[in-house]
Amino acid sequence: MKNNALTGRDLLAALGVVFIWGINFVITKLALQDFTPFQLGAIRFTIAFVPLAFFFKPPAVPWKWVVMYGLFQGVGQFGLMFLSLKVGMTAALASVLLQTQVFFTALFGFFLLHERTSKPQQAGMVLAALGICCFVMNYVNPGASGPGVTTVLGFVLILCAAAMWAVSNIVAKHVQQGYAGYSPISFVVWSSAVAILPFVLLAALLDPAEVRWRWLDAHWISWVEAAYLGLVATLVGYSLWTWLLQRHPANRVSPFGLGVPVVGLATGMIVLGEVITPWQWAGIALTACALGCVVVGGRVAELFRSGFKQP
Repeated sequence: MKNNALTGRDLLAALGVVFIWGINFVITKLALQDFTPFQLGAIRFTIAFVPLAFFFKPPAVPWKWVVMYGLFQGVGQFGLMFLSLKVGMTAALASVLLQTQVFFTALFGFFLLHERTSKPQQAGMVLAALGICCFVMNYVNPGASGPGVTTVLGFVLILCAAAMWAVSNIVAKHVQQGYAGYSPISFVVWSSAVAILPFVLLAALLDPAEVRWRWLDAHWISWVEAAYLGLVATLVGYSLWTWLLQRHPANRVSPFGLGVPVVGLATGMIVLGEVITPWQWAGIALTACALGCVVVGGRVAELFRSGFKQP
């Protein structure tokens, strides 16, 4: 079953995940019009945990891993991403820059786990570094104004969010290696509970007094957007992705992840009218090539070595 070709149902599921996760950035940007980043974090993870806790038992792993994942992935990745989108990052570029987690994961795996990096990974990291240089050049010689303008702080925060995602990947890898029978969906749901209290405390301590209770006056559409982040992007997205990985090898499923920044770019430009500068386009192109090297580079190299002969 693991070697079956993708069926029409599989393709629909994969494209559904790409769309669900791709528009996630625009929906977050819209929700931040009524909520502060910390308020949105608390609401998002409360919605992701409370109703689903009745349907998913706690995962069969030590709680230290659940707590670590909740802090790094929940508070770290999403908290920094929400802050980035609030202080000066477009939804379109966030969808691309957050994918640098692939390269941070490889770096952390090399230094922390002593994992060897393949030649496609090494090429991808070089291309990603060049891409980041292009994004930095945009601040040296900006070429746009209006909806496309980003700030240095927003840029740094989204890269930090990608790094936190990478750390959570290392945690998840430890769990996968040590507890093969655990439920990934249950793990995500119960780790969501870990993020709620830190976000509540951050909102109480750091949000200005004039906006501390703004969530009470939020438009109902903003609550729908928060519900989308907590339920659709979490439960539906992760459920479909896990289902695909259970049916097919990772190297057959993972290339679909390249579509997420494409959808994020398109929706950011179409829905929010965001503008991409020439330097940013150069950075996007290099990042896309870097992701391609990492995700499909090994498979392409094998095809060349085998003379394109199918096994």
